[in-house]
Amino acid sequence: MEKRRRIVVVGGSAAGPKAAAKARRIDNDAEVIILQKDADLSMASCGYPYYVGGFFDDRNMLICTPTGVTRNPQFYFNAKAIDARVNTEVTAIDRAGRTVLFRDTVTGETGELTYDKLIMATGSISRIPPVPGVDLEGITTLQSMKDADFLRKIGDEGKIKKAAVIGGGLIGIETCEALQLAGIEITVIELLPQLLTFLDWELAKLVENHVRSKGANVITDNGIAAFLGENGKLTGVKLQNGTELSCELAVVAIGVRPNVKLAQESGLEIGETGGIRVNEYMQTTDPDIYAVGDCVETLNRITGRKVLAPYGDLANLQGRVAGENAASENCVTFPGTIQTGICKVFDYTAGSTGLSEANAKRLGYDNIVTVINASPDKPGFMEGKLLVTKLVADKKTGMILGAQCIGPGNVNRQIAQWAMAIQGHLTVEDVVNADLPYAPPFSLAIDHGIATAHILQNKMKGRMKGISCAEVHRKVTSGESPFLIDVRQPEEFEQMRLGIGETLMPLGALRKCFNEMPKDKEKEIICYCKISLRGYEAALVLEGNGWKNVKVMEGGVLAWPYPREK
Repeated sequence: MEKRRRIVVVGGSAAGPKAAAKARRIDNDAEVIILQKDADLSMASCGYPYYVGGFFDDRNMLICTPTGVTRNPQFYFNAKAIDARVNTEVTAIDRAGRTVLFRDTVTGETGELTYDKLIMATGSISRIPPVPGVDLEGITTLQSMKDADFLRKIGDEGKIKKAAVIGGGLIGIETCEALQLAGIEITVIELLPQLLTFLDWELAKLVENHVRSKGANVITDNGIAAFLGENGKLTGVKLQNGTELSCELAVVAIGVRPNVKLAQESGLEIGETGGIRVNEYMQTTDPDIYAVGDCVETLNRITGRKVLAPYGDLANLQGRVAGENAASENCVTFPGTIQTGICKVFDYTAGSTGLSEANAKRLGYDNIVTVINASPDKPGFMEGKLLVTKLVADKKTGMILGAQCIGPGNVNRQIAQWAMAIQGHLTVEDVVNADLPYAPPFSLAIDHGIATAHILQNKMKGRMKGISCAEVHRKVTSGESPFLIDVRQPEEFEQMRLGIGETLMPLGALRKCFNEMPKDKEKEIICYCKISLRGYEAALVLEGNGWKNVKVMEGGVLAWPYPREK
């Protein structure tokens, strides 16, 4: 009788259970075992902030199937014939003997299991700042179910009045909202000059403005120097510039690092990023061991470089690939990532895919072109909401390299479109006539994303000279004196205006105002309106009448990230 294949999975959060389930589907006769250090299985860790924030109250929703069945050991045994063991920590791997050693974290009992194939899904570890006071009571992360339970209890009790969130990334911003909803006064502290570093600065600043509008305090360009406390309990934080802020709770969200201790100790190769090195089959340098999820490095499909990409969706995709390969021969591959991400920010959504302008330049892309478009996601009569998109492309080929989108509108649709465009190696010219679904409840007749491609096409063909809000602000504050024209209607100007020395010249009256224009036809002129559609039309009028240095401020007033006069 042929020996049953034994597949052992180390880790039971996202990637591990997915790998185990796929292995079972491929090989019905295999013995599939999950060894999970924690008490829970298959946790929806990306849902922790929403449980903390009270978007739902049933904790089991974080560990249940779409039909509401709790994913516990009994579920895995009954539904999938998988032996899932919780509170079981793998302490060592004997590669020569194809054996894992484990310890029961409750009883302390130890044991060992042989394997034919091993799948490592050991996840990640929260980064903790190396500063005094990190062991004070009241400091936590949001990395585990235990953390989520702790923060939910704090929100429900309502005793804590002030909290600091250390880090302005995805988890930090989501935690900020969760605690703010619980009535806690929040300060977000970010070492870098902006929140959400997957965005370029001008879009991140719009997000920051929105966070502030919801009552949270935001401090950027400043990190933690120490946690302050009395009698072992947190009482405040000290910043690197010496400022001290009082708080009773601090949530550390400065990122994660791959949990590779077990892999290192077993002699598996670790990549230059710090993640376990794997090939396209999710196979480590040991052909009988696969690795998936936050603990591995993966290929960036745009740059060809190895990156860390600790995202829940990628963990599941990688787990599926590893499970199939472990249960058969290597027959499926994981191609890598373009690092697509999205998060909820109070009433805004912020998403990104591919390369930002800043990352592209840092990686040596010196021939790029960008554009910013601000416009609604659907018609005004269907209560359209604002979107601000920044598109990044290769100037020579038109290949789309990245896109970012923020706002209260349907950001998810936009980022999904651009992600598929990048993976399909589409150019700007491919997108300008894309056939997408349209009806007024869902989209403009020319979708926001297609319109963004139109603007970039115009820019690349020299039909529009665009200038970013950041560059306009630099010119104004540095003493340069471009002639600034706001071409909106007077009532719009009175309701909201920048106050940067602009002249109001409504588009409909522009041809009657030529005598008020600079006499020097080479003078730099910058036109804009609410979203700069009329600004573009104004620029064409002026160029058609002899002015040679006319630019359009991309995104208009709604994309302006700086203080306005009103």
